[in-house]
Amino acid sequence: MSICTRCGAQFSCTMADGGNGPCWCTELPPVVPVPGTDAACWCPACLRQHIGGQPATPAEVPSKQLK
Repeated sequence: MSICTRCGAQFSCTMADGGNGPCWCTELPPVVPVPGTDAACWCPACLRQHIGGQPATPAEVPSKQLK
């Protein structure tokens, strides 16, 4: 089991804990590295919250909204 470096919750991380197949996080959109950590993981709830709070990049915003 892994421990979330943000909230302390226990969760399963295939990359850190070993196992077959991809980790659950590979199903989520890619984001910037988790801030303030060195290759540590966040639990599903914290990572989803972090992804949801990310501002859109210019490539994700329709061009008419950028003007």
